[in-house]
Amino acid sequence: MDYRHPRPIFDTLEHLCDQYKKSLKEKESLKTWLSDCLGEYFSLIPNYAAEEYNQALLFLYNYRGSPDTFNSYRREIERFIQWCWFIHKKPIHELKRLDIEEFIEFSKKPLKHWVGTKIVSRFNIVNGERTPNPDWRPFIVKVSKRDFKEGKRAQKQDFNLSQQGLKQIFAILGTFYNNLIQEEYTEVNPLLQIRQKSKFIQKQPSVREIRRLSNTQWETVLNCAEEMALEKPKIHKRTLFIMQCLYGMYLRISELVASKRWQPKMSDFFRDHENNWWFRTVGKGNKMRQIAVSAEMLQALRDYRKFLGYTPLPSPEDNNPLIPKRRGKSGITNTKIIRNLVQECFDRAIESLSEDAKVDEANMLRSATVHWLRHTGISEDVKTRPREHVRDDAGHSSSAITDRYINVELKERAKSARNKGF
Repeated sequence: MDYRHPRPIFDTLEHLCDQYKKSLKEKESLKTWLSDCLGEYFSLIPNYAAEEYNQALLFLYNYRGSPDTFNSYRREIERFIQWCWFIHKKPIHELKRLDIEEFIEFSKKPLKHWVGTKIVSRFNIVNGERTPNPDWRPFIVKVSKRDFKEGKRAQKQDFNLSQQGLKQIFAILGTFYNNLIQEEYTEVNPLLQIRQKSKFIQKQPSVREIRRLSNTQWETVLNCAEEMALEKPKIHKRTLFIMQCLYGMYLRISELVASKRWQPKMSDFFRDHENNWWFRTVGKGNKMRQIAVSAEMLQALRDYRKFLGYTPLPSPEDNNPLIPKRRGKSGITNTKIIRNLVQECFDRAIESLSEDAKVDEANMLRSATVHWLRHTGISEDVKTRPREHVRDDAGHSSSAITDRYINVELKERAKSARNKGF
């Protein structure tokens, strides 16, 4: 029997934590879980599978404090461990350099029945029980936002593992094996035996392009958001404030929605003893930071709060959600809602640019995502603010990351090439 329809074996963070606690008391529960997940394929897994699964479970549990990191690690570990069981059929503690290279080649071109064409939930609720989603696949092929709008759809044969994806394999599996060594489950990290990673990973240019909006595009997007807020204030006053936060404070979309890790509140805007205003948030890597709030951003907050019927500025006790749902008193928890609102602004801006005969600007905007607003805000600020200040507001781990936004070198290269002849 061939493993024709891959099944998920690692649940969401919340349920995986419950499973981890249960496994501490009852090891047999892991076999039961794998049997429930894999169904008829359970007979195909080796007798050591439950112990390998336990090691992976222990490893993933370490990242419960950072949902984004957990999701990335879960994806790679799940692909790897299932490849070991169903394709390569060797224990993870016996793998050598050549085995890992085989897995990398498999990841670059997986079997078609391991590839999906849409992102779906891992598990469904059926009769009150969590049941593996039959549409789930370990690998997903996507089309760009622009291609999708032009009617193109994902095809399994078009799957292509990105350079970023390759880097993640090396980084995550390397960390996984270091953990296995610490747990005395294995003695060797086979990732370290791959001396020439360059045959898999291309070297990136020293100065990389930052995907951002042009000044014309941002001005048009902002104007459209302001128009939408005037036309339908009950819906789009919130939209306008979201756009201002994403650009003006370089926020990631995950830093605007409520989660178990962080619930953004009005009082996260606060004033220090020198009358400076700041915004606190918890971002990537579960790191808390405070962002210096500009006069324009503070005015945007005042306007937004006036619309909501609040005092002009929040007090330290103001626990109202920063981005409330349209109905109810709680904050938005679904990033998709924010993505859709931002996309509505983008779509309107594309239409406006097209009407103004700015076709190139409109076409380039079709590829933009929410995250481009963060990049745009950072790129503009490094032109006038000290690099270290922008670094800390953006939550960059080093100035080297912020330096990517200072594209003086690229500008000079482009300028020197502009008038070249043939």
